[in-house]
Amino acid sequence: MSARPLFRDRSRPLQVITGGLVPAIFGAVVGIVLGESAGAYWGLQAVAAIGGVLAGFEHRDGWGGADRGLVGGAIFGTSLLVAHAVAGSHAQVSLGSFPPLLAVFTAIIGMLLGALGGRIARALRERPAERPAGQVARQ
Repeated sequence: MSARPLFRDRSRPLQVITGGLVPAIFGAVVGIVLGESAGAYWGLQAVAAIGGVLAGFEHRDGWGGADRGLVGGAIFGTSLLVAHAVAGSHAQVSLGSFPPLLAVFTAIIGMLLGALGGRIARALRERPAERPAGQVARQ
């Protein structure tokens, strides 16, 4: 696995864009789609979940990924709800009896997905380098 820069080593503007602006914009898009199509809504939710795991790869371990996932998930869920309210359309998927809880759920799910990505990335970084078939390690 190549040594990619960690989130904490990136410039502050890039951190703001990738950690705040991207989840906000994507959440807003999903919020608008919520009033149009249930299938598209769930498809975009799956894309967001994959993004949550991949964002965890920019951290040293699951703890760092969990922190970012919690914040990103909360921003995503809040933006989704705000954009849906501004669009004024009828939700094609049930938001439950108290829709603001969605932001709490997306924060928790984001935390878990970011932690998963951070753990996977750590395991990949720590595994021994693979040798070509038939080659013996020198002592």
